[in-house]
Amino acid sequence: MNLTEWAKAQGIAPRTAYRWFREGTLPVPAERVGPRTILVNIEGNTRADKTEGIGLYARASSHDQKTDLECQVARLREWAAKAGHRVVRVESEVGSGMNGNRTKARRLLADANVTTVVVEHKDRLGRMNTELVESALEASGRRLVVLDDGEVEDDLVRDMVEVLTSFCARLYGRRSARNRAKAALEAAEHA
Repeated sequence: MNLTEWAKAQGIAPRTAYRWFREGTLPVPAERVGPRTILVNIEGNTRADKTEGIGLYARASSHDQKTDLECQVARLREWAAKAGHRVVRVESEVGSGMNGNRTKARRLLADANVTTVVVEHKDRLGRMNTELVESALEASGRRLVVLDDGEVEDDLVRDMVEVLTSFCARLYGRRSARNRAKAALEAAEHA
């Protein structure tokens, strides 16, 4: 299989795969057989398919963080490629971590081909109750992998942060809705 086909099958940009080949960091054996042809030996790959199917998930809170979202996806793809995992689904979206109605996260979690969900930080999956999602995945023979688990480990501190986050989201959400309704009424009066 040529390198471009392999890269597309893994969900990696062909340009990235060629860069990895040049740098010697490609996670599969490959050799140059012509001036522009690089063949990948997937039979000789002992690291591929360590898990049946990896699902990558990235989230940013606002549209201002769109570049961060793209960087998250790139880091997740790079990790999967270096580890030799087969990526079957990549989902990224802009939305609040407090909102449980995130279409792409639901789509990823519902995909039976995804046996392992990978996120960069636990709070990218959700601000609260990620342990429940993790337990539900484990109950169905799947798992959640958090690449950077550099979060507060103290349970009491983490719980207080979650409670304060919840209260702030409710308070600011109501205030925001009230302000939007007030602005709409004022606009209707002036029209």
